[in-house]
Amino acid sequence: MRPWSWVAPLCLGVFACSSGESSPPSGGTVAGSSGKAAGAGAGGASNAGQGGVGGSAGSQSPTGGAGSGGSGGSGGSAGSGPPPVVDPSTLSGKQVFGYQGWFACPADGSQPDRWVHWFNGTPADPDHASFDLWPDVSELDADELFPTAMTLPGGAPASVYSAFTEKTVVRHFQWMKDAGIDGVVLQRFLNELGDPAFKALRDQVLRNVMAGAEQHGRVFAVMYDISGADAGTLNANLVADWKYLVDTLQVTASDRYLQHEGKPLLAIWGLGFNDRPATAAQAQALIDELKSGVEAQYQVTLLGGVPTHWRTLMPDTDTQTDPAWADVFRSYDVVSPWAVGRFIDDGGSDTFRSEHFEPDLAELAPLGIDYLPVVWPGFSWVNLNDGPLNQIPRHGGAFYWRQVYNALDSGATMLYGAMFDEVDEGTAFFKAAPSSATVPEQGTWLTLDADGQTLPSDWYLRVAGAATEVVRGERELTETVPISP
Repeated sequence: MRPWSWVAPLCLGVFACSSGESSPPSGGTVAGSSGKAAGAGAGGASNAGQGGVGGSAGSQSPTGGAGSGGSGGSGGSAGSGPPPVVDPSTLSGKQVFGYQGWFACPADGSQPDRWVHWFNGTPADPDHASFDLWPDVSELDADELFPTAMTLPGGAPASVYSAFTEKTVVRHFQWMKDAGIDGVVLQRFLNELGDPAFKALRDQVLRNVMAGAEQHGRVFAVMYDISGADAGTLNANLVADWKYLVDTLQVTASDRYLQHEGKPLLAIWGLGFNDRPATAAQAQALIDELKSGVEAQYQVTLLGGVPTHWRTLMPDTDTQTDPAWADVFRSYDVVSPWAVGRFIDDGGSDTFRSEHFEPDLAELAPLGIDYLPVVWPGFSWVNLNDGPLNQIPRHGGAFYWRQVYNALDSGATMLYGAMFDEVDEGTAFFKAAPSSATVPEQGTWLTLDADGQTLPSDWYLRVAGAATEVVRGERELTETVPISP
């Protein structure tokens, strides 16, 4: 999910299905701002998310072993090492990461056969780029690389990857295992599934994720993003597709599919946002059907990706204000409020803790509903929507770690990292270009040394691995990042 709304001075959400360019207004909130990501999904559509700004205030046997390059480092006593196989029986005690998996390229074998999310059209140059954070593809083989129209220092072609390529997605899961990360929640964009070419692409990405989780002992689950879906057919289409995933792709037959409270975990992101489809009555009917109305083999434990102000239904923010939504939000089994873009620094993070983490937990605990806070490393979208480069700085992981500390110290027992592979807005945790020497000479790109620190490409995986150790109870919670580059 991604933000496209603005509350000065920051962005909050992204809706990549609109075309054209826009500049952020000087104040207020504008939902659905347009950007340079047209053509990112079926008929130009992609998923969207709305946020805001807080300002100041199958069952293949996985291989054993912990892998190399994990989350160790100096400055803290690590646990006994990441488990070679993650327990799939519960979300509790885990940090899972959103996995967009939405990148495709010409000649990658996918039916769209064009740039998806990397570039808005051709040529694949800075004028058409729709991402900021350049991925580190130095470990990828030749058959995983797709050259752009740009060159690296020295003249070599600058290449990117496709999530349609199984080898690459499986490699991402190897990185997760090496870092001690538990797994991912794969985004599945409901508005794309009516396009056969994009449905085939998303199905293959799901197969790739399942293969990666099985080979490397990680876990995975599915999250439907309902942005841009037709309100009249949303419920029927989502339930039908979930049955397809269970019956045809057999996702829940995999011993790596994440369970929670005795049932497969399924997530829906976007219900109750004020610029997303569905009334409260429709949403309640969908939740009830998935939890108990369908046949037993399709019933789920339901995770809701909800607006930041789900608890108060605060007007003029991101949330529907119909009072009926209060019961809808409280009918989820797990509540995960969106937080990306809601603050810009540690002070804002601390305020978010007092205004959201703590009262949200106090509200949900007596109801027996689990709470999954969203934590994120930073933000940038100069190429996607003409926003500032490095708009919300990462500060070498300190910004992310402050959120981790605030969430866990408030009593959270699980975390959602946003996102593993989101380079469009610069929130990705996976291996990324560490310096200008590793990005194209043409264009403007975010690198890991943007804040004056020399960091390895896997640094944010390592920091996330350390945070996962804390969630598992294997490392003491500290206020500052407990490892060093």
